Amino acid sequence: MRPLLKKDCNAFLKRFDNFIDAELRFIEVVSATTVKITLAAQDNARGFDWITLTLEFNGIKGALLLENSKLSHVDMSEGITLLCEESRFAFGIGSYTNLRNITDSLYYIKADSLKYLQGEF
Repeated sequence: MRPLLKKDCNAFLKRFDNFIDAELRFIEVVSATTVKITLAAQDNARGFDWITLTLEFNGIKGALLLENSKLSHVDMSEGITLLCEESRFAFGIGSYTNLRNITDSLYYIKADSLKYLQGEF
């Protein structure tokens, strides 16, 4: 796994077009403070080929998670929000502007750090 630095958040989102129309595949609760999310997304760096991406959130400070059986029903047409501010990361389904309103998402995570791993589709 490779750490995502706060300064690289915007480039990361641009590379995957904010994960618009991506597919949520799997959620793994590793511990009370660590969660892994697996998604399929189009990668701009690879000619928009589809790849699998695993995001690992550590030091979770708050979350609202869905069951794996419901992931295929999540509308990803607005993509995700990934905020890197106030010395933490925030992930949410949909388009949000700050850490406060990201909790309105049907699925969100606030964490101290974020790592990612690229895989094949």
